[in-house]
Amino acid sequence: MRQSRAALGLAVAIVGAMALAGCAETELLVNTAKQAKGDQARSSGSYKIGSPYQINGVWYYPKEDWEYAETGIASWYGPGFHGRSTANGETFDENEVTAAHRTLPLPSIARVTNLANGRSLVVRVNDRGPFAHGRIIDLSRRSAQLLGFDLQGTAKVRVEIVPGDSRREQMIARGETPGVMLAAAGGAAPAPTAVPPPPVQVAGLAAPSGAASAPPRAGAPTATPAARPAGGDATASLSSGGPPPGTVETVPVSPTEIWIQVGSFESRENAQKLSVRMRSFGPARVQNAAVAGKTFYRVRIGPLAEVGTADQVLERVIAAGYPGSRIIVD
Repeated sequence: MRQSRAALGLAVAIVGAMALAGCAETELLVNTAKQAKGDQARSSGSYKIGSPYQINGVWYYPKEDWEYAETGIASWYGPGFHGRSTANGETFDENEVTAAHRTLPLPSIARVTNLANGRSLVVRVNDRGPFAHGRIIDLSRRSAQLLGFDLQGTAKVRVEIVPGDSRREQMIARGETPGVMLAAAGGAAPAPTAVPPPPVQVAGLAAPSGAASAPPRAGAPTATPAARPAGGDATASLSSGGPPPGTVETVPVSPTEIWIQVGSFESRENAQKLSVRMRSFGPARVQNAAVAGKTFYRVRIGPLAEVGTADQVLERVIAAGYPGSRIIVD
């Protein structure tokens, strides 16, 4: 009799353990599904590349470019656009870490580095712009604060695409599901990826909440989780352990100069001819550059002392019939 009762007790214990294990597995799948659903809810806009378009006489050609990297001048926008729809249908919030770009797919993830103070930040690109000549990216008010140039209005920056995270964001925007949902379909679930972007994380930098808060000052000390070498690999993604959007890093910086690049040629003779014509706008020269094993001859005006001066010269050059001219930081 005692043996029967013991066997019955053991059977009940086994069934109970199996039920608990099943509950735990079910809870894990539910939490995983909620995480992916949260990603989709945050990315309420659609995936968008768009057709070529013209603004103020300049043509722009949106496309996927997983090697995109550019230096130039950044600006920022906020109060007049807060609460409006972005180009891909999301709602613009000036206090989020986002940006507008003229050609990158929407959404994309990009790293922006302030070349004056070394602050480097990963942002979510979800809007089109800026359309002022001489600007390569328009950052949200919060992003400008974190990079330390909201008071100045503009900054010399380097912008680099982050391919891994960009692909992930674009999958979500297209309604596709990253790998974490495979478990719900009976497949093996990979390790869950980091979820961008939770509340802004900044080490050693005052983080104002809301529009009325005091902005961080340029030059404020910034403790960072890890120094990132200048010109380092921008392809590291959140899923591979990189810092989430909103985390400010500091990187080494070197002195830079502002130039206006009017054209780039494979023929040195053609470049020389154009440089002669450009001398009426300022000091023009031809600079050699090796790209993909080829030598190109770039026609540049400069160096120019300030962004305001570069803007004035650029407008004159564009008006003279060179709409492809742009400001370069080098």
